[in-house]
Amino acid sequence: PKVDEIKIFTTALCTTLGLPADSAMPAYEDAAHFALVEQKLPINKTPIENDLDDPAERERLVRVFTQGLTKPVSYVLPIQVWHTQDRGRRWVTERWALRRGQLFLVPGDSPAGFRLPIGSMPAVPAIDYPHVLPSDPFADRPPLPERKILMQRRRTVTLEATPPPNMGKNEIAGAVRTALVVEARGDQLCVFMPPVADAEDYAALAAAIEETARTTKLPVHIEGYTPPHDQRLNVVKVTPDPGVIEVNIQPAATWDEAVHITTALYEEAHLARHTGTGGGNHIVLGGNTPADSPVLRRPDLLASIVAYWQNHPSLSYLFSGLFIGPTSQAPRVDEARHESLYELEIALSQIPDPAQGTVAPWLVDRIFRNLLIDVTGNTHRAEICIDKLYSPDSSTGRLGLIEFRSFEMPPHARMSLAQQLLLRALIAMFWAKPHRQKLVRWGTSLHDRFMLPHFVWSDFSDVVAELNAAGMKVDLDWFKPHWEFRFPRYGSVDTGKVSLELRQALEPWHVLGEEGSPGGTARYVDSSLERAQVKITGMTDDRFAVTCNGHTVPLTPTAVKGEAVAGVRYRAWWPPSALHPTIPTHVPLVFDIFDTWSGRSLAGCRYHVSHPGGRSFEAFPVNSYEAEGRRLARFEPHGHTAGSASIRPATINPDYPLTLDLRRTTTH
Repeated sequence: PKVDEIKIFTTALCTTLGLPADSAMPAYEDAAHFALVEQKLPINKTPIENDLDDPAERERLVRVFTQGLTKPVSYVLPIQVWHTQDRGRRWVTERWALRRGQLFLVPGDSPAGFRLPIGSMPAVPAIDYPHVLPSDPFADRPPLPERKILMQRRRTVTLEATPPPNMGKNEIAGAVRTALVVEARGDQLCVFMPPVADAEDYAALAAAIEETARTTKLPVHIEGYTPPHDQRLNVVKVTPDPGVIEVNIQPAATWDEAVHITTALYEEAHLARHTGTGGGNHIVLGGNTPADSPVLRRPDLLASIVAYWQNHPSLSYLFSGLFIGPTSQAPRVDEARHESLYELEIALSQIPDPAQGTVAPWLVDRIFRNLLIDVTGNTHRAEICIDKLYSPDSSTGRLGLIEFRSFEMPPHARMSLAQQLLLRALIAMFWAKPHRQKLVRWGTSLHDRFMLPHFVWSDFSDVVAELNAAGMKVDLDWFKPHWEFRFPRYGSVDTGKVSLELRQALEPWHVLGEEGSPGGTARYVDSSLERAQVKITGMTDDRFAVTCNGHTVPLTPTAVKGEAVAGVRYRAWWPPSALHPTIPTHVPLVFDIFDTWSGRSLAGCRYHVSHPGGRSFEAFPVNSYEAEGRRLARFEPHGHTAGSASIRPATINPDYPLTLDLRRTTTH
């Protein structure tokens, strides 16, 4: 797009809005700033051929001097919406008066809408400043009017130029401090939207832009401020995060909508890139409006959710990612803050049953806000997040929403839908009968027992059984893929008498202390620790024992006859930043099945955390088949200790009786 096309579009937009055709102001790059920059260049270098160390500054100079400093780079249309009882909604513009006579943008690479010289305009008393105030989320809102109605509701007024600073404040006719900006950037004609307080205002302005684009036959790219939150608008947000693309999708009012949205999202992700995401699959629950939110209408629902999740650790770990624990993105309420359970019990006692009364929305937030947090007090980094339930900070925090953050993105849309169905069933169960069981002091058993896939599945089986008893027909087999995905099977060996199965278990990782880094300070996560579950079937009293790297594994019998499980905690990597940096790695893990009657090792296996062939195999696999082959090669159903040997009884750690921690067996 050329400068004349920008002007044509802006003039036509003013006409569409009913404003004077010359309401927009040309905006220029600041010639004084770039003249000073040019003076700092070496005497034998021009702005075009400069070799500045900063590539961004070098590119900026080339672009500015190539396009010229005397041509406008954008057109700025001061515009704001005023609401009055006598005249209703009307568009307001102002002819900005600037000391330098023309509008010079603040130097930078951002869109021109972010570089307006607001500070150079005449000062306006705080009481008269035209702040854009967010609307009340609890206000009644009729459906958005049709486009033709939005266009008909155009009422405009033009303020006189704001007088110079030496004029008395009583002589100021008005002030507009928001603006729509049209500029050419790359090969696109970009329209920067100003902030507005109401979704209807935003829709009306967008309709005028679309109409102008149609009449001028100039396609545009809309950017700038997003529309204010409004349940009448469906919004999809795509945000780049470190390592992932965060997609916030619109809410679903029905199950069919949830199925359509989820399957469409997975299909688009598959077309974009065929790989596992590892990102979050946070599920948000609420109502069409804050006043319709089930959590605000029935505060006991939130109390049931908090207590039930605390009673059933499987809901925290079966669907989670690998980064769990007290310093993770979604810590449980009782992780690393055991005394918080005492305070939580007091809080839960303040929520009455539905037949006994209710609690005001702001008190629901006050009761739980300081308990549903992480160890640093962050209200967002919590397993059950109520940041947008009824936050006192702003209207965007009073939306009646509750976010479940302990869900990782599963590899298939149906797995995601099964998670959503589980939550719907639990909410329905709590709605019919609030959960009023006592909180459990899990203590260290939380990170001992429930890191193992066997006990996670056993606890989740109880959850499904309770749902079925409440009339919710939920099949346990629907969640078998989630269990296999979270706890993949490494391999197994069979002696003919007993069998050994090795599975990945969970391991809580901890955030380490601050360290210096090129960008300032960094806090690393100690991901060097891993845990595996050993399961034995065919046990006969104390005849058989299992060792790992020569140490007897503390097997614990399960409810199934002849079956026992244990966890093995080991250092898989040896990074420079980690807890206990002097302890080396324990891999490969060598497991032996010993027959104590004969004093011999019957069978065993070896497990490697990386391909046993060495670092030459560490390049990215060419396809999923090669990746699967690498995973299979890490487990070897041989390599155990041959011959006779004597073993010692397992040493039981009183803090973690189900786990063999190889770090405590390391000698130097």
